[in-house]
Amino acid sequence: MRRFFTLCVALSFTLGSLWAADREHTLKVYNWADYIDEDVIPEFEQWYKEQTGEEVEVIYQLFDINEIMLAKIERGKEDFDVVCPSEYIIERMLRNNLLLPIDKNFGKTPNYIDSNISPYIIDRFNMIDGSGKNANDYSVGYMWGTTGLLYNTKYVTPGQASSWSILHNEQFRKKIFIKDAFRDVYGPILVYLKREAIDRGEVTMDEVMYDASDESIALVERFLKQAKHLVAGWEADFGKEMMTKEKAYINLTWSGDAVWAIEEAAAVGVTLDYYVPDEGSNVWFDGWVIPKYAQNVKAARYFINFMCRPDIALRNMDAIGYVSAVATPEILEAKIDDSLENTVDVSYFFGEQAKSVKIDAVQYPDRKVIERCAMMHDSGARTEQMLEMWARVKGEVVKPWVLIVIGITLLTMLFFGIRRKVIQYRRAQQRRRRRRK
Repeated sequence: MRRFFTLCVALSFTLGSLWAADREHTLKVYNWADYIDEDVIPEFEQWYKEQTGEEVEVIYQLFDINEIMLAKIERGKEDFDVVCPSEYIIERMLRNNLLLPIDKNFGKTPNYIDSNISPYIIDRFNMIDGSGKNANDYSVGYMWGTTGLLYNTKYVTPGQASSWSILHNEQFRKKIFIKDAFRDVYGPILVYLKREAIDRGEVTMDEVMYDASDESIALVERFLKQAKHLVAGWEADFGKEMMTKEKAYINLTWSGDAVWAIEEAAAVGVTLDYYVPDEGSNVWFDGWVIPKYAQNVKAARYFINFMCRPDIALRNMDAIGYVSAVATPEILEAKIDDSLENTVDVSYFFGEQAKSVKIDAVQYPDRKVIERCAMMHDSGARTEQMLEMWARVKGEVVKPWVLIVIGITLLTMLFFGIRRKVIQYRRAQQRRRRRRK
């Protein structure tokens, strides 16, 4: 075991040295899994050379939890050039001085960021509490959406799906999946539990999203524990597939996952729909940032600019089901679907020309839905208490043998991952040498 671990560390160090030797021509991107049309990555490399005359090779790596990504940045041992955190993590990164401002002067290259990002997204990013720093100077919106209920229309009525109380409905015992994302669950449930106080004007939606008090954490914990016997599982990604196979009837999930599931289910004769409960929920935002340890800042900001091109934004949306922060006439025209029955008011996002358009209301929520949603915020030192609550709800007890299995698995993944990256690097070097000849 020790020799195996030593080999992994040695390979990791060697690979890091190889990358460091040519970081001027390497761009390290750290993004969520299944969150881009990967065909645009080599296209960026070619576009970057056309715009700057310089070569660049993208090293593209994945994460699935905000906090894991943040931990790597905070330790300062990873020199990622571009990262895609959620709004509350951007908030924390700004407070802890972990980000570089994004220079939007691209010379002869158009500035797609300032011209294409929706004013709605800019306004939301203005609400990110960066301790005096404007988030729009340090981050650029990428994708956004809501948290709500994906449901099977054969077993669940629209009325039932209109309230978070459905999570306590005995009719759906072991037919409910909940996203294993404590913040995306905590916010909506707390809004539900404090709906009367919100309606009376005693507290605002935004204040609720900041609330990580012992009292509120206990309220959410009690609600979730009372629902636990109905829950079939806490899922990171497989819930949408379970819905398409009718293994579950309800999934507390993100709107982008719902879009994918609805389309996949329709292909096999299963009808799913998505709704943001009437009590309210959260609207979330992911954005591109440049960490302070970045080694290729120039390529990083060009990459972010490239992601804001309308054609690239459309391709990313089509590939992953989520909604781009880009709001140009080309996007609106491409997304209008005259086969839909109902119109949606998305003027808040596209402008007055989109006050009543036929567009997918799961991807682009009606203004009334947005008005009952609020943005999540960083809980700072209270995050640990929230994580502990989440562990208690799920009843997580890690046994020693489980840790051993996890350790062996991670070491095996590390070994083969490093081996794959070494091969990729050598191939990239060969391609680069061929191009220079």
